[in-house]
Amino acid sequence: MIGRFVLRRLGIAVLQLLGVALAVFFLIRLLPADPVARLVGLNASEEAYAQAERTLGLDRPVADQLLSFLGLSSDRGADGLADGSLGLSWVTGDPVFLEIGRFLPVTLELVTLALLISFLIAIPLGMASATKPGGIADRIAFVWGLFAGAQPDYWWGLLFVFLFFFILGIAPPPLGRIDPLLIEPSVITGFLTVDSLLQGRLDTFVSSLHHLMLPILTQVFVVSGAITKMVRQNMVRALQSDYILYARCCGLSKREVGRYALRAALTPAVTLVGIFYGVLLSAAVTVELVFSLGGIGEYAIRSILSFDYPAIQGVVLIVALVSLLIYLLLDIIHAYLDPRVKY
Repeated sequence: MIGRFVLRRLGIAVLQLLGVALAVFFLIRLLPADPVARLVGLNASEEAYAQAERTLGLDRPVADQLLSFLGLSSDRGADGLADGSLGLSWVTGDPVFLEIGRFLPVTLELVTLALLISFLIAIPLGMASATKPGGIADRIAFVWGLFAGAQPDYWWGLLFVFLFFFILGIAPPPLGRIDPLLIEPSVITGFLTVDSLLQGRLDTFVSSLHHLMLPILTQVFVVSGAITKMVRQNMVRALQSDYILYARCCGLSKREVGRYALRAALTPAVTLVGIFYGVLLSAAVTVELVFSLGGIGEYAIRSILSFDYPAIQGVVLIVALVSLLIYLLLDIIHAYLDPRVKY
């Protein structure tokens, strides 16, 4: 039954991605921008402008450009979605899919580790806050959730750099993913920590974790407060519910009662983590810029500034694809946590 559910959701995801592809294709062409002038310069001759326009394929009707993007054009063949290349970048001439493959793992590594640590912090802190309202843990969670989310993440990143690098000297400078004197391992998965372990490069692994320390701390500090508040509120609601009262009347231990309440409280918290995951794939660009990580956000900004339409389309589609896969995983987790959810 779960296989049928996954296949149905994947079919819906394909239709959603197609809708996103069509929307971004037409919307970027409605912008008041001239990518040809950006490429050849404002003082270029008419012949140079026309040659660049033909090279980019912008001299053709929009319908032909759309068919080319979908890989259905008869004159140029499959150069977009059909062959998986997502087209060729107008700036570098490389397939957009390969370029995204170099930048996306950086952001995925940062966001995944940050949200995993945030979730592991939020569960015990939220449980302690719910079981002892007004206690020390409850006050910490309240102040943390209110204070950390009141400032933007890049401000906290700059503050952490000043404190832990400039003042205390325990963090590396924000100059990339590893020490400048080290050589990055060969790309296998794209995740620097994983590739370092697979190739036995412990020095690179330790250096990559050291350089991830402050970016992850920044994301965890900003995000975990909201997740903690979500766990606490739903724990309080669950502890006051009738089935928990019935469990107590049946003589179950506090540990067993807390486990049942936590299972009910985790569902909305997991949903919030999934929403944060999709948001941070794009919103993490400020942290990437502060720490010079070179993630998908920086690539997207560079593509927008250079009017690189294929790259912009590719970034939007890949981010949408990752978000849809995350939401599919959330639905499966919800069905496991709450038996009332049917496939």
